[in-house]
Amino acid sequence: MRTIFQRCLVPMLLIPVIACSSACSSKDEKEPEPIVPVQVAAATEGSIRILVTADAVLYPHDQASIMPKVSAPVRRFLVNRGDHVKQGQLLAVLENSDLAAAAAESKGQLGQAESNLRVTATGTVPEEMQKAQADTEAAKASLDAAQKLVESRQQLLAQGALPRKQVDEAQVAYAQAKSLSDTTQQHLRSLQNVGREEMVKVAEAQVQAARGHYDAAAAQLTYSEITSPITGVITDRSVYPGEMANAGAPLLTVMDMSSVVAHINLPQEQTKNLKVGNEATIVPSDGGEPVSGKVTVVSPAVDPNSTTVQVWVQAANPGERLRAGSAVHVTIVAGTIKNAMLIPPEAVLPSAEGGMQVMVVDAKAVAHAKPIEVGAREADKVQVLTGVAAGDQVITVGGLGLDDGAKVRPVDKGDTADKAKDK
Repeated sequence: MRTIFQRCLVPMLLIPVIACSSACSSKDEKEPEPIVPVQVAAATEGSIRILVTADAVLYPHDQASIMPKVSAPVRRFLVNRGDHVKQGQLLAVLENSDLAAAAAESKGQLGQAESNLRVTATGTVPEEMQKAQADTEAAKASLDAAQKLVESRQQLLAQGALPRKQVDEAQVAYAQAKSLSDTTQQHLRSLQNVGREEMVKVAEAQVQAARGHYDAAAAQLTYSEITSPITGVITDRSVYPGEMANAGAPLLTVMDMSSVVAHINLPQEQTKNLKVGNEATIVPSDGGEPVSGKVTVVSPAVDPNSTTVQVWVQAANPGERLRAGSAVHVTIVAGTIKNAMLIPPEAVLPSAEGGMQVMVVDAKAVAHAKPIEVGAREADKVQVLTGVAAGDQVITVGGLGLDDGAKVRPVDKGDTADKAKDK
């Protein structure tokens, strides 16, 4: 019995020992380090464009808010909203009966002044001069005759052959003749001093004044006919026929939509590389097709309120697909950087220190985090200023959350992470 018990007891005692030794050996063995499948791309040297992007609002190439210069009711409109018009085309007519009458009156006054000028220039002055000379000579003859009559009657009065009354009458006639003679001589001297040229100048001045009045009246009449100053499309008509059109208030709005201009307000640092002629692309916010344009204005001044610089990008607008006032996204090519270090944008990761980093795979398939400084960006590439050398294998897929020093296995772009684990 004792031998049988001992034989049974020995295996029972060995079981815990064997179990303990097996557990201890499993703890001493290290678990295999996991290998993470990733996609990589090589850093290369090449060219990259400097892009400036911003949101903007579209404006027409040209615009005119047409305001009448006179206040009058609208007699009739010849256009409506949406109509295309040419420069100089008649758009509306205002009531103008009073203006037409004033113009006709001024025209008559001008004709009268011109007729007076012709008469003055062709002989009025010589005729007046001749008449004045004749009047002067006749008045002098009358004065001499009156003087002789006075002397004769005074002699007869002294001889007692004539009454005193007749002498007085002769003296009165002499005084009247002398006054007439003085008047005619003064008129003759005036004509001689003024002369033909001065009289013609006076007549010419009268013509100029009359013409000025007529031109003003004719201009007032033309103000009643509203024409378009530009070629474009009618976008607004504020009143109806019969309503009063007030001077200085917009009556019609015409926009030239053959091309559009995007007005962009950019921070100063983004405009340092911009210049007139830079290529640009305008993308409508409603998902329409992008259009190509060029920078036409880079403001030389900074807006004191927003501290931004306004930039204009102009683009052709065939079919007037783009509308004024709509929001767009603009991308401007400010320049090109050659021999730049380039990596895919997917390789750029946020760093724990707050900057940017990439995960670079070395020859032993170990990933290392490297801080970088990013420069210009495009949709398919990013410029790296520091931290990466040409030929470095940077992780493009699988690098986010990867530890520094982790083992990786590059896979093809077509392979997924699940497929890589299955291999």
